[in-house]
Formats: sequence, C-alpha cells, structure tokens
Amino acid sequence: MATPAQAHTERRFAAILVTMRRREFIALFAGAAAAWPYGTLAQSANKVWRIAVFHVGLDHVPETLEGLRDGLRLLGYDVGSAPLTRVSAVVNGRNIRLDWRNVADPAAARATALELVRDRIDLIVAVENHTSRAAQAATADIPVLFLQVPDPVAEGLEETLAHPGGNLTGFADFFYELVPKRFELFKAMVPELRRLLVLVDPDDPETTLILREVRTATAELQIELVQREVRGREEIEGTFGSLTPGEVQGVFIASAELTTRFPSLILRLATDRRLVVPFHRRAWVMQGALFSYGPNYPALGRAAAVYADKILHGTKPADLPVQRATQLELVINLRTAKAFGLTVPPTLLAQADEVIE
Repeated sequence: MATPAQAHTERRFAAILVTMRRREFIALFAGAAAAWPYGTLAQSANKVWRIAVFHVGLDHVPETLEGLRDGLRLLGYDVGSAPLTRVSAVVNGRNIRLDWRNVADPAAARATALELVRDRIDLIVAVENHTSRAAQAATADIPVLFLQVPDPVAEGLEETLAHPGGNLTGFADFFYELVPKRFELFKAMVPELRRLLVLVDPDDPETTLILREVRTATAELQIELVQREVRGREEIEGTFGSLTPGEVQGVFIASAELTTRFPSLILRLATDRRLVVPFHRRAWVMQGALFSYGPNYPALGRAAAVYADKILHGTKPADLPVQRATQLELVINLRTAKAFGLTVPPTLLAQADEVIE
C-alpha cells in the first residue's frame, strides 16, 4: 500500500499526464521516471531554491530552457511566467530564484561558472558543451545538470553514461548520430543536390565525429563536399562571399561550436544565396530554414526537470545515469520550400511532426 507521500507523488504524475501530450510523457517517463523523487515534495517550507542556467550563444535562447521551466511548474515549483529572452535575467518565484545567464563565448562561460560557485547556487544547469566544461572545472561540490551535450564521455564530462560519478549528470543529444537521416531527408527535398559546402571549426573536438558521419552519408548519396574551415564571424562571411553562383547547392554545419554560436548568421547568409541548410532544431525552421530533424528539446527540458527536482532534494548526480534524448521530431517549413522552388514529397509531409505553412 502506498504511503501518503508516495500517493501524493503519484497524483503529481497523473497531473503531468493530463497536461502533456501522451508521447511526450512517455518519452519523459522512459528516460527519467526511474529517478522520480518518491517521498519528497517539490516545495519545502520557507525554502527558496537557487538555480542558475547558463549558455554560450547570444543569438538564441535554448529550447530546453522553457521545457525545463514547464517541467518544474508541473512539479509544483514557481519559476515565474515572464518569457526568458537572449538577455540574462533573474526571475524570482515563490520557491525558486532562477538566474539565467546567456554569455558570449567560452571565456565568459568560465568566468560565469566561477561566479555561480562563489554565490553557492543550489543547482547549476549547463546548456551545451562550453558551459558544461566550465562548470566541471569550477566546482566538484555543487550539483551540475548538463543539457544538450552531444557526447558526455567524449567531452570528458563522464566516464560512463550509466555511472556518472562526481557532481555532474544530465541529458545528451548525440546529434551527430542523426547525420545520416538528416542527409536522407536533405536529398529527398533537394534532389539536385550535387555539391555541398561543409563548414568546420577545426578547433572543435566534436568536428571529427560529425565529419565522419557526413563523409559516409554523402558518399552513399554521391554528394561532393566543398570543405571550408571557419572559426568566427569574419571567416564565415568571407567563405560565403567567395562562393560563385551554382558552386554549391546547400550548406552543412559540421561543428557543434558553429551551430551554438553562429546559426542565425549562417542561416541568413545561406538564405541570401538560396542555399538550403539542414538543422537539428525547430527554432531555426521557425526562422526560415527548410527543415530540422533532431531531438525534441522542450520535451528534453521537461524530462530534465525531474532530475532537477531529485537533486534539489538530496539525490547525488553520481547516482543518476546520463539520459539520451529519445524523442525525435521532423519539422518542415513549406513557405521556405516554395520560396526556393522546391517540392516536398508528400511522404515526408506525412511523416513530419510539424509543417509550417
């Protein structure tokens, strides 16, 4: 027979099931239900939890962030209602003080991590690689929950996914593993794709992993690669400026560093030259990209809220296995397809989770 505390937790589960779409709940449950904090309540008397979330990339707000806030709300936390923008802000709720930091570069991430440690934050949420590495270097004591890290083991954040150890755990997206499927979709939507501009940052450790997948996928589809090394805005602009008409028919970003810091710039430059860029996030399709195929990041954020709740109530990150993003989504922008003179196959439209018309 369930204890009163367990019965309360089960009622919270039921509330989440009613609020969320069924498949999003299934994804959350499959990835994180084992870590559900039985015997604890989201609220503690007179306790205001201090959570800091930080991210490198001033041109966007990670989609996981609102998912995380939604998940915390469902668990009974007050995280405020004002939308978070690209500008850093502090949101004071009844039982959570949310400190959102959007920073410009890895150096700023390292400085921010040290500041958060000095402030004795209850939980640091690090979004993507730079902030995760910065948090790892800054503290071995304060719990760190990382999100959207492609490969935590390759990054040196964890020894294994099943047994993290230390003060870090989180959610990995392994987005480079989706490269073959993204190219399959790319070729289906752009049949004339023959030569492809591939942008790489040679200093990004993820580049090697992504390029391996790119070369395998494009060889099978008989797509020739035009590889260019870029590290910053000037080199990106220079590369696009050097293209001659018809030299390439599309662009692929093969470095996590570039998708983190310069996605809007690359999308704008590619669109100006009528070049298609496949992305792995819905946010860029909303800004005009043809399609995205990748994790459902809001759902990932909601799943991460379960881990945050567990950690705040005393569970050590070392005891929470790293989870993989399992819920994937295909988003297609038909407006962009029409503007580019492309016809999206009906079979793909039928497969899409969302079609922007």
